Formats: sequence, C-alpha cells, structure tokens
Amino acid sequence: MTPPLDSAASPAPPRTVAPVDLVDLRASEVAELHYPAASVLVFAGVPGAGKSTALHRFFAAGPEAEQPVRSASGALVLDSHHTRNRLRHRLGAVPYALWRPLVHLAHYRAIRDALRGTEGPVAVHDCATFGWSRRLITRWAAAGRRELHLVLIDVPAPQARHGQVTRGRRVNGLAFTAHCRRWERMMRELGARPGTPAPTGAPLASGSVVIIDRPTLSAVSRIVFDAA
Repeated sequence: MTPPLDSAASPAPPRTVAPVDLVDLRASEVAELHYPAASVLVFAGVPGAGKSTALHRFFAAGPEAEQPVRSASGALVLDSHHTRNRLRHRLGAVPYALWRPLVHLAHYRAIRDALRGTEGPVAVHDCATFGWSRRLITRWAAAGRRELHLVLIDVPAPQARHGQVTRGRRVNGLAFTAHCRRWERMMRELGARPGTPAPTGAPLASGSVVIIDRPTLSAVSRIVFDAA
C-alpha cells in the first residue's frame, strides 16, 4: 500500500530522484529527476499550470515551434501548442474555438505515432484532466512497451489563471472551471488533498506519478533519461 502523501511528516527526498510509484515532491528540494531511457514522460496540469514552460526549460522546446522538437538529450517533445502553431497557417482566419478540436486530434495522433515508432524517450504535454486521454496514452505506451511516467504540476487555480494571462492564451471560464474540478477529483483520488485516504495499487496505471508544485519544479535543474 502506498503511504499517505504527507510531505510534512516524510523525510526530505534525495537531491536526485528516480521516481517509483507515487512521490509527493511539493515543498521539496530536488536537483534532478531521472527516468528510464525509453520513458513516456507526461507533463500534466490545468491550463496555465506551466506545462509548456517546463518543456521549454528542460528540453528547449520553444513555444514558437511548429513540429515535434528533438532535444539535445534525445527526447522527442510533443506540445499541443506546436500543433496549434502549425495549423494556424491554414486556419488562423477562423476563430480558434472552431478548430480547437482539430488541434487536439492532431496532437493525440502525433502522440500515438511517436509511441509506436520513435526511438528514445518522449515528453508529452497533456492536461490529464480527462480520463479518456489518460487511458489512450496509457494504452499507446503499453503497446510500444514503454514505461509511462507522470509529472503532475499542482498549482492553485488563481496562479494557473495568471499563467494563462501571462502567456496570452486565456481559457474560457467555464472550461477552466471544469478542468479545475476534474483536477481536484484526481488529486483526491491520489490522496493528495488533506483528509483524503492514500490510494491503493498502481496510481493512474503508470510507472510513477510525481506530484510537484511550481517552486519545486522551477528548482529542478534537469531531467535525465538514464535510470535502469
């Protein structure tokens, strides 16, 4: 059984962490995260949590890219914003709300294709607030014989909203509220909220789940794909 997520009562994690099962790194000091060489590493969080910022910082996948980015470390980075940039050339004159579904479809198709035929690790941008998206990525990772690992960027809703304003991509209020509700439900299921029981079994059917806040993630110097 996975112990309760109580960072105040648990000893501080080591400076270099190779996550296994469920790890709460909020309010921790971590220098590096290490994962197996062929991992699927999903950066998840509500809109504005900092997923694209993390992909840019760790893998040099800039927001202006229009195709999947191969980092210097060999990781293939799949960010839905890159898909949006690419489709904007043909659909930019149409209100984004009308072609947003095409962006999501193209993004998930790229994830599926990468997990089937790409060598080396894959880093993915996904909110993870939809059960169907988590199930799809889990299925594709298993089909490609890859370990799935999640980095859940847990930030308060007002902070995420500020992140949207800063990047100039404000999400519809109703949609954002729905994302936040689903996120909170997932956090409760993981035992990551006060008064909730610890989960049993493998969380979210993945090799590891890291729950991390933005200050801790900002202090991580690099992500390495070398763990056995």
